Amino acid sequence: MAGNDWINSYLEAILDAGGAAGEISAAAGGGSGVEGASGEKRDKSSLMLRERGRFSPARYFVEEVISGFDETDLYKTWVRTSAMRSPQERNTRLENMSWRIWNLARKKKQIEGEETSRLSKQRREREKARQYAAADFSEDLSEGEKGENSNEPSIHDERTRTRMPRIGSTDAIEAWTSQHKDKKLYIVLISIHGLIRGENMELGRDSDTGGQVKYVVELARALGSTPGVYRVDLLTRQISAPDVDWSYGEPTEMLSPICSENFVHEMGESSGAYIVRIPFGPRDKYIPKEHLWPYIQEFIDGALVHIVQMSKVLGEQVGSGQPVWPVVIHGHYADAGDSTALLSGALNVPMVFTGHSLGRDKLEQILKQGRQTRDEINATYKIMRRIEAEELCLDASEIIITSTRQEIEQQWGLYDGFDLTMARKLRARIKRGVSCFGRYMPRMIAIPPGMEFSHIAPHDVDLDGEEGNEDGSASPDLPIWADIMRFFSNPRKPMILALARPDPKKNITTLIKAFGEHRELRNLANLTLIMGNRDVIDEMSSTNAAVLTSVLKLIDKYDLYGQVAYPKHHKQSEVPDIYRLAARTKGVFINCAFIEPFGLTLIEAAAYGLPMVATQNGGPVDIHRVLDNGILVDPHNQNEIAEALYKLVSDKHLWAQCRQNGLKNIHQFSWPEHCKNYLSRVGTLKPRHPRWQKNNDATEISEADSPEDSLRDVHDISLNLKLSLDSEKSGSKEGNSNIVRRHLEDAVQKLSGGVNASSVEGLSENGRWPSLRGRKHIIVIAVDSVQDADFLQVVKNIFEASSNGRLSCSVGFVLSTSKSISEIHALLISGGIETSDFDAFICNSGSDLCYPSSSPEDMLSPAELPFMVDLDYHSQIEYRWGGEGLRKTLIRWAAEKNNESGQNVFVEDEECSSTYCISFKVTNTEAVCFFSLLVPSVKFSTDFFFIFSSC
Repeated sequence: MAGNDWINSYLEAILDAGGAAGEISAAAGGGSGVEGASGEKRDKSSLMLRERGRFSPARYFVEEVISGFDETDLYKTWVRTSAMRSPQERNTRLENMSWRIWNLARKKKQIEGEETSRLSKQRREREKARQYAAADFSEDLSEGEKGENSNEPSIHDERTRTRMPRIGSTDAIEAWTSQHKDKKLYIVLISIHGLIRGENMELGRDSDTGGQVKYVVELARALGSTPGVYRVDLLTRQISAPDVDWSYGEPTEMLSPICSENFVHEMGESSGAYIVRIPFGPRDKYIPKEHLWPYIQEFIDGALVHIVQMSKVLGEQVGSGQPVWPVVIHGHYADAGDSTALLSGALNVPMVFTGHSLGRDKLEQILKQGRQTRDEINATYKIMRRIEAEELCLDASEIIITSTRQEIEQQWGLYDGFDLTMARKLRARIKRGVSCFGRYMPRMIAIPPGMEFSHIAPHDVDLDGEEGNEDGSASPDLPIWADIMRFFSNPRKPMILALARPDPKKNITTLIKAFGEHRELRNLANLTLIMGNRDVIDEMSSTNAAVLTSVLKLIDKYDLYGQVAYPKHHKQSEVPDIYRLAARTKGVFINCAFIEPFGLTLIEAAAYGLPMVATQNGGPVDIHRVLDNGILVDPHNQNEIAEALYKLVSDKHLWAQCRQNGLKNIHQFSWPEHCKNYLSRVGTLKPRHPRWQKNNDATEISEADSPEDSLRDVHDISLNLKLSLDSEKSGSKEGNSNIVRRHLEDAVQKLSGGVNASSVEGLSENGRWPSLRGRKHIIVIAVDSVQDADFLQVVKNIFEASSNGRLSCSVGFVLSTSKSISEIHALLISGGIETSDFDAFICNSGSDLCYPSSSPEDMLSPAELPFMVDLDYHSQIEYRWGGEGLRKTLIRWAAEKNNESGQNVFVEDEECSSTYCISFKVTNTEAVCFFSLLVPSVKFSTDFFFIFSSC
């Protein structure tokens, strides 16, 4: 085919490009008539190739054809080419070219189809699991309730309907203030990691001292200045390490109140907000949050003591002598949430939780990068322990506060304890008074963080001239301005400002690449990187040091000297001046993190009149929806980042419009409105407080001998008694028994040491309640796995060892068993053991708690057994106990297993079952295996899952 050299060159381009062409085709948009954004990217890509001197017409042709035409059209072209070829023509290069182009497009479509099928399969499996979990709930929903969420998975519409009206004027704030000023609320906030203090916060010092620290301090300060709130305590860790400031070792720090005209005149009686530092963990060492998990129980002990004491003090001040308990305990981040869940249960106080950054989402993000395995991630971040704590918070919290709706839909939806559709169904059932079968999910509420704007006075900007203050005078240069300007060869250019610590997820390196490879942007603007404070890079954490080193290498690679500023130090009080400097140069603020939970710096920048370029993943989406003051970008696309920055700094009118929008709408993120929404939501919670019963007849225990730091005692001195019954049955039974007895005596002596026996003697003689609370240590005996005779012998051995102790009265005994209380009574009587030797009995697999009693009015009927049932314990486990629903599920499960085996393997044991214990018998142990154990009986209770052999 003479004269077809151009066809030969195109075919050679396809053959030479090989995988590169395939990559181009995979990256470009498929389908006929692809235009818009994808077309712009192709044009830019080709232009860049031309600018670099590597533009190839053949490659451009292949890219345009594969991206611009459907695979079916390319197939028809190949068929037509084959049909039109003359039989005499032996040159088939045009036909081959058409076939190869079609084949590339076909492979591209095949890959896309396989990926779509894989994602669709995952969605179907996930939906199937959720439908199975919701099977018991959907049948009772009315049509109106189903309509709330059946067709729309997003929560945007529902949140719009139920969202409380925002405070939009001073009059509304004053009206709300006068309505709530007479309340005297006590609120406890918990945030245990990082360096927390009220002034000169060292934000960016490390990964633990970031936006969360600033948020919780400002939240405490704002709540403490809110009418109706008497006191706010922010509990954190006391640190007396030589490498941190002495102020972090102060036990208490009062936060200065917000100087706002809305609060000053109507504050009413208030004791304000305080940072209370609880000592736990190594006293002289500052440790990262990943290493705080072993010391959580120690923190809980200290926090419990503080809250109880403070409640009594507040009761004397404003509670008419009655303790003023916290209206809510609010945990921040997983470690504090774990502590808050346990404190909430111990004090019977409602819990609120804010995750800030969730473990499952972080795990998914790191796995997508492909740099670390799951085990490596867990070893570095203790991610599984963090996820476990967050699941606990889902179960214990009544309200979970998020910054954005995206966090609810995309992040919390990854957890086993929360499903958006299921949560709506449960709320609908609760409103109708329909049983939820024990299922519970917390209320998710999006309340954006606040900011104090009273001290901010953004200057007027002349689009054609310099910026001035309100009176027209020039602003004097500040020290931090000089420290930044010294980096620039032309400091008058607009400043692109990034304020983030050197963390990989903040994506600073992509920002530098975008700036360095966009020539027009480099000529038009400067780049300022405020990356925390540092002295020597080698002394920083390995992760932060690696990011900072990469930044310096990229600056050198693109020769950005004179165009990029990266000062080593700045004070927290100088951050507003940095924003002002960027606004003065008509600059732009950028946050291009891979995912940003909220983006408080975006609100701060907007308050000073800076337009924004922000990531499209996370909180900036909601911020942009309200402020409309910038551009959202894909953080993985450096070209998109560069174009957005260039568009804002090059278009003066667009810059001015974004600035004006931000200043006009910024009031919607004020602290007064945040606190109003916060307290309004907290006010909907049912008030709860401790209901500890007092024994007025019993001897009071002195404060010095009270069981303080109980959890720490258990952690520090654990009694682990391992009794070898097999060795006793062998020939040397007597010798082994003596060894066991000596070990028991040593353990009891260790536990009893240093306890004043007189303080606990006689507590149960005249009192109705047992002396359990007067014990310093408790030994729980749980040996259901042995025969009755061996069981009695074990108990006698422990009692004998205890009686030989010097101060045996300081140690109490609790018997834990799956047996009923009547079975326990008969067994102990047969062995000659008095029931009064025990302080308490945990029976029916944990569903009953009984105390020995000689009072006739307390004896159990109808057998008149000498025991008293703890009804408060029943009330405790009744909370969220869906016994009837669980029973139906277990019966259905047992029926399925019986059908599979063809025999009645599982039979409900109605005799051993009770209100809070569901018991099943296994008739054929050979047909069933639970956790590799053959068991003849299985019991379920509200809090425990027991697998044991019947005696």
